[in-house]
Amino acid sequence: MTIQIGDRLPDATFKVSQGGEMVDVSVAELTRGKKVVLFAVPGAFTPTCHAKHVPGYLEHHDALKAKGVDTIACVAVNDPFVLAEWAKSQNSGEKIMLLSDGNADFTKAIGLDFDGSGFKLGTRSKRYAMIVQDGVVEALAVEEAPPMMEVSAAEHILKAL
Repeated sequence: MTIQIGDRLPDATFKVSQGGEMVDVSVAELTRGKKVVLFAVPGAFTPTCHAKHVPGYLEHHDALKAKGVDTIACVAVNDPFVLAEWAKSQNSGEKIMLLSDGNADFTKAIGLDFDGSGFKLGTRSKRYAMIVQDGVVEALAVEEAPPMMEVSAAEHILKAL
């Protein structure tokens, strides 16, 4: 079942590169007492994700923060080492937390996974964005197909805040 507005995010743990070390970050740690914009991409370094989705959130970082967002985070079903290199290539610094959901545990738990094995990609995340307040989904925008990036774009989420 796909997560809905008003639902609490399930408990899960992501791997994150911080200061050159891989650390665990739980959903609870990420969201407790915070307003979080959480968006997901089908994969690091993929065309739309790399050229548009993450850059859009970097471009609108300050505007999102001005609307009360504490954390902007991106989920990808990639290993944390790939995401660490992607963060460097995107020059995202501390602006966007890149969350590795390597086994797609979180992605499956919220029902936003898809089977990309026909393209030799395995399990991936659908492209989406959500606004989460203290662990509860306040807004959710899911794209119809992986290459699309309309409703999950930073501009759309900014308007929803």
